[in-house]
Amino acid sequence: MPQLVAKQNREGLRQNEEKWTLALLQAGWSMIPNVILERQQALELDSVDVNIILHLVRHWWTADKLPFPSKRTIAECIGLDPRTIQRHIAALEKRKLIERKKRSDKHQGQKSNYYDLRGLIRQSLPLATEILEARKKRREDEAERRTRKKPRFKIVPTG
Repeated sequence: MPQLVAKQNREGLRQNEEKWTLALLQAGWSMIPNVILERQQALELDSVDVNIILHLVRHWWTADKLPFPSKRTIAECIGLDPRTIQRHIAALEKRKLIERKKRSDKHQGQKSNYYDLRGLIRQSLPLATEILEARKKRREDEAERRTRKKPRFKIVPTG
């Protein structure tokens, strides 16, 4: 079984290399669940919010190490003023999608905040469940259509 998983992972990587090129993937890549993009209106995310989330995810590599990009770094990447980023982050925090956690160093003092995205995950889970249930229902309906007996028509000769 582990060999099958490893083979599937290699095949997935090759597919991504074909789509994006090896050079782009080697330069860095991020993973984000589609539900966050597909259901951004339901999550009340505007394009700047989604862009900020993408930048937070870009810096989040393991579950136990929260991302901590500075507002200035995000602002420079997006092409907006750091104050705009700060307002959007405050709004995301107010809606409990993200949580800022102070990060400091005893020698350097206050540093960029950690960002906890568990609120976004928590609020996205019901939307993911809806998508999965709809997908399951579609598969069941398709299977039923394929197995449904078709009416037989008797050909009656005319004349």
